[in-house]
Amino acid sequence: MAKEIKFSLVYRDMWQSSGRYVPRVDQLTRVAPAIVDMGCFDRVETNGGAFEQVNLLFGENPNKAVREWTAPLRKAGIQTHMLERGLNGLRMNPVPADVRELMFKVKKAQGTDIARSFCGLNDHRNLKLSIEYARKAGMISQAALSITHSPVHTVDYYMGVVDKLVEYGADEICLKDMAGIGRPADLAELTSRIKKKYPHIKVQYHGHCGPGFSPASMLEVARAGADYLDVAVEPLSWGKVHPDVITIREMLASDGFSVKPVNMDAYMEVRRLTQEFMDDFLGYWINPANARMTSLLVGCGLPGGMMGSMMADLKPFNINVVDLFREVEYVWPRLGYPPLVTPFSQYTKNTALMNLLAMKQGKPRFSTIDKDTWGMILGKMGKLPGELAPEIVELAKEKGLEFYTGNPQDEYPDELPKFSRMMKEEGWEEGPDREELFEFAMHERQYRDYRSGVAKQKFNAELEDLKAKAGAPVTVVRPVVEVPKFDIDSYVKAHPGAVALQAPAKGRMLWQYDVKDDSTAPALGTKVSKGQTVGYVQTSYGMEEIISAADGQISAIQLQQGETVEKNEIVGFVL
Repeated sequence: MAKEIKFSLVYRDMWQSSGRYVPRVDQLTRVAPAIVDMGCFDRVETNGGAFEQVNLLFGENPNKAVREWTAPLRKAGIQTHMLERGLNGLRMNPVPADVRELMFKVKKAQGTDIARSFCGLNDHRNLKLSIEYARKAGMISQAALSITHSPVHTVDYYMGVVDKLVEYGADEICLKDMAGIGRPADLAELTSRIKKKYPHIKVQYHGHCGPGFSPASMLEVARAGADYLDVAVEPLSWGKVHPDVITIREMLASDGFSVKPVNMDAYMEVRRLTQEFMDDFLGYWINPANARMTSLLVGCGLPGGMMGSMMADLKPFNINVVDLFREVEYVWPRLGYPPLVTPFSQYTKNTALMNLLAMKQGKPRFSTIDKDTWGMILGKMGKLPGELAPEIVELAKEKGLEFYTGNPQDEYPDELPKFSRMMKEEGWEEGPDREELFEFAMHERQYRDYRSGVAKQKFNAELEDLKAKAGAPVTVVRPVVEVPKFDIDSYVKAHPGAVALQAPAKGRMLWQYDVKDDSTAPALGTKVSKGQTVGYVQTSYGMEEIISAADGQISAIQLQQGETVEKNEIVGFVL
């Protein structure tokens, strides 16, 4: 009997790899019946990895979105799955263990069947709790390997990680080939070894098109025993996204596999609706370059989904993308070969960009490394796969920085009681299954903006501006009442000990080194030290650091990420 290969539609990742936003819940529930009618999917990726945050940025409730979006799929017998980042949960920075545990309880209650958990460093310690918490909540635990191609990322290396994940109780293994640079033969060998050693473990392959290996990789892992393949549909297939289900199905059928047929009428309806959502508003955040594959990604190993943000980063600095790719190739091994997936792809790319800017100014490489990248270098987010270059180790010693070898989770104490208390103070309910508490603890800043209405105002204003720039009819009305900034003079009088944080130059305010506009300012109460870099100004010639002139904590914020700032303008206070 022919081996059956099952398909998962990665509808969330189709959008996240193409642009900034995902469809609204009303749009998702419209497309769900057509996805069901296609008849070829056993699984659909519905949420996780930025989905919740994006809904908050809309000014919408992500808990409502997950419940309503998963319901019609599960009713039809289709399993739903989410993506989570291990130690980082659903955000870009580490999450306390109690918040991580609540996440799995909430997502299971909301209708998510499978938790796909990955660590960007492949540190199995960061996945141990994800596996335990997912199974405890009644979910299928699918532990993912972040696939890349380097001298240290051998099949033996990955099998060492698999052994630990199976020991912890993982039900399935995903080969998360986020940049699509895994070599087909290597992926086949890895799949074969997993299936031979652990025949009860399901293997799912997730590969982006980017440099073009994906179809060959899919055929090879299928021949080696894989059970599920992640696919997409037009108009968000191929390019930097995922292969289209039609092509992959026909390829496998001709190779003798048993695959479900595709209802083409339903396929065309999913295709039509997806295009409609793009035409409505989502297309304004989709870079046309995402529709093209490029072999240049083979060398640098960056995920194709980063291309849009990279081009935006390079525009003010007159830097060629090929030069950036080459610098990434230089930087990557010296940083210990972190797999280039969120957030480590951003750290590596940003370090390469800062190197190019430094050299333009006659400064040496690695003159500027942001605190998050230092956290990765020092081991605070997990163990790097490779060895750091001596020059990086020496630089850390010069700065008096200490390397950390303990379990990264131990550095982040529980926080749910604090957030529960804060919700009571605000008069907010924790919600069914404590889902509102979870959302607040996972995305505090964005949740506050959602509850206050600021998020919806910002989103509508941004959409109006993009439509105006594109020459489209503007249908979104900008709010008449803007959220006022606090009065600086009054604040200083009320807080005589406050020390101002001032912009050293004119440019774009970046509280976080990553230049994405959805990065956020530090939370009020964040402790800082005198001389510490607390933010940056992106200028036409490079990054300028905002330095705290005192010990204390962030007591006020005057500007948000991405706003224009003038030289010497006060952007916040330390008290």
